[in-house]
Order: sequence, then structure tokens, then C-alpha cells
Amino acid sequence: MNQNVFAGRRRQLLRKMKPDSIAILSAAPHHMRNRDVEYSYHPESDFYYLTGFAEPDAVLVIKKSGSKGSWMLFCQERDREQEQWTGERLGTERAVSEMGMTEAWPIGQWSEKLPDLLAGVQYLYFNLGEESTIERGLLKQLRLFRQQSRAGIVTPQTVQLLDPLLHEMRLIKSAAEIRLMKKAAAITVAAHRRAMRYCRPEISESEVEGEILHEFSAHGVRTVAYDSIVAGGNSACTLHYIKNSKQLQNGEMVLIDAGAEYDGYAADITRTFPVNGRFSTVQRQLYEVVLAAQKAAIRQMRPGRRFDAPHRAAVRAVTRGLLELKILKGDLSSLIKDEEYKRFYMHQTSHWLGMDVHDVGEYKVGGKWRQLEPGMVMTVEPGIYIPQGMKGVARKWQGIGIRIEDDVVITSKGCEVITEGAPRSVAEIESLMSH
Repeated sequence: MNQNVFAGRRRQLLRKMKPDSIAILSAAPHHMRNRDVEYSYHPESDFYYLTGFAEPDAVLVIKKSGSKGSWMLFCQERDREQEQWTGERLGTERAVSEMGMTEAWPIGQWSEKLPDLLAGVQYLYFNLGEESTIERGLLKQLRLFRQQSRAGIVTPQTVQLLDPLLHEMRLIKSAAEIRLMKKAAAITVAAHRRAMRYCRPEISESEVEGEILHEFSAHGVRTVAYDSIVAGGNSACTLHYIKNSKQLQNGEMVLIDAGAEYDGYAADITRTFPVNGRFSTVQRQLYEVVLAAQKAAIRQMRPGRRFDAPHRAAVRAVTRGLLELKILKGDLSSLIKDEEYKRFYMHQTSHWLGMDVHDVGEYKVGGKWRQLEPGMVMTVEPGIYIPQGMKGVARKWQGIGIRIEDDVVITSKGCEVITEGAPRSVAEIESLMSH
């Protein structure tokens, strides 16, 4: 996205801020992996959302004086010797000319400039609790102001979290954001299709993961939205299994949960299928229950419905299916009321999706589940998990974990499943894996 988009977001945030206020956001730090080796750098999502700037050691300041606003960036200076090792930096001059900042200063001047930035400000928007160098310096300066309060200097009297303003902005995606998410989804769909075609007995989970990463890289994606899950057999009953180290066995199913991140936006897809490409009767029966639950949930995804409506529909479908298979026994309504389904389906059906795979935005407003609106993007991912040794369940069902997950955009007319290119039905999966 071009800088006009980021400037527009800063102006939108400015309109939400109180007069005579200031908002301060810092970039994510660079973390060391071991000795001289750093982890790959990933921008902090809120900071990147407002700047498009992907360098560490940076601070964004948005100041509102009356109704007028300015935005300032503290960043690393140009340094030819350091850039020889780590790559080109933007620098302060280009931050103004290319990013549209009102002013830009070297990050080394942050402490020096801070008192002037806070002078005349009544409200400070800042997310406390991060224990960063920036926060410690900010709190130190506020303490100094308190000690000087008799001098009549106007300084922040109220500190408010920035999240409530910014995260509500991020919750509703623009058309440009949805285009990026569709691109991330398309790349992820291609990776899941590749994994299905490649999968066969006696290869390792890590080999399948390698095929997924290969497809991501072939599309220019070097950042995953989260650690990929490739879980064969009983490992699929561990919700966040990421060892991906075992050999896939004939007759087992494999659960793959993997998503690409494209230009800062995440996709999130899960597919479960037989390692040998053919569903057994037992596998098919359980799989069809989960698929029916997902379809029931998707039917609830439209403007005006509450966020929990898809989950309630999925729970009802899963419980009914487990009753029909005699895995659960009793009355449907009572089983749901007593949450008996949670033995087999213990997680929620949906979460927000965007720059973060578990994206920002409140699920409840005023104590009630919020209504869905056009521009919201969410997952739909019912599952059934029956680990080996589960008491009271016939052995034929044990060692099977199934989850089906897609990404859904709420539209003015209903919803759009942007990951439907990854096969979901038994017939589609078996057809793809037979070629």
C-alpha cells in the first residue's frame, strides 16, 4: 500500500483523539536469537498500520493541538558503515519527504525532545505495561513533570490506552486490505493444495511442511502468519502441535493448519484429510459432522448477526452429529446446555483475522456479543478431537482429530469465503489426491 493509505489512517486516528492530546507508539524491538544472530524482524502491527515503516528503533508521535494535528517519527539515522552490514535505512530526511511526516528526528534524540512534545498536552494515549525502554523514559518524564507541577506547566493529566481507538479502526477492513487478504488466502490455498498432492504414507510431517513453505516462497512470501501445524494421527488432537517430526502412517489422517502472511496480512486455513488419499468409513463419518458444522456456522455469518451465532450453530451441529454416531448419548438440548460437547470440541469457532492471525477488536460491546458488520474478517473452524485412550468412546473413533478452517469476509449482502479454493468435501479431496 502507498503512503497515502497510512497518512489517511493517521488522520482518522487524529479525529478520534481528544483536543490537546498526544499518541505515542513504538516499533517492535529486534530480539536476539543467540549470540550475534537475530530473529527475523517483524514490525509491531499497530505501528506498521499507521506508518508502513518496518525498521526497529523507531517511535511515532501523533499530536493534536485543538483540531490541528502533526505526526513525527523518531528513527535510525543513515549510517553507511552500518548499512553495509544490515541494509539501507530510510533516515530522517526521507521520513518527511517519502512518508509525509511533519517532522522526523534521530531516535537518539527521543529523551531530549520528549519534554517539549508533552508540554501543553492534557491527554496522553499510550499502551502501558509493555515495559519497553520508551515506556520507562516516558514514565520518568511524567514523574519529573509532577515534581515541577507548581511551575504552571500544562502536562498530561490523563493517560488512556490507545488500543480502544486504534483497534476498532483495524477491525473494519478497507477494500485495499481485503485485496491483500485475498492474496494471502490465494497463496495459502495453493500451499494446501500442494500439500494434499504431495502427501503419502511414510513421509515425515516435516516434508509436508517443506512443501507448504516452498509454495509460500514461490509466491514471494517469506513470512508465515504462524508456525505451521502438520499433525498426523493422534497428534491432530493436540490443538497447537508444531513439532512436525513424525512419520505419516497409512490409514491415518493428517491435519494441516498453515497460513501465509502477505504484505502484513495473514491467512489461516486448516484442512484434514487421509494420508493415503482415501477416507475410511469412520474417517468419513466424523469428517462429515465437522463439515456440516462449518456450513451451519457460515450460514450465520452476515451483517446484524452476533459474533457468537456461528459458534452456537457449530456446537449444535457437532453435538447432533456425535449423537447420531452414538459417541454422545442423551438429549440434544441437555447435552448442549451441560456442554458435554466440550470433551470433543473445546475451542471457539471463530476469531478476527487481519494483520495478526488472532486480530484485534473486541468480541463484546457493552457486555453483549457484538454484531457483525461489513468489512469484518473472521475464521470459521469447528473441530472434533478424540485422542487415543479417551474413556467411554469406542476405539475405532480414537486417534482422530479433525478441523476445517476457512477465512470469511462479512459483506453487505452476507459473507464471502475467500479460501474456498482449498478442497473441503470428501469428493474434492479424494479427487485432488488421486492425481
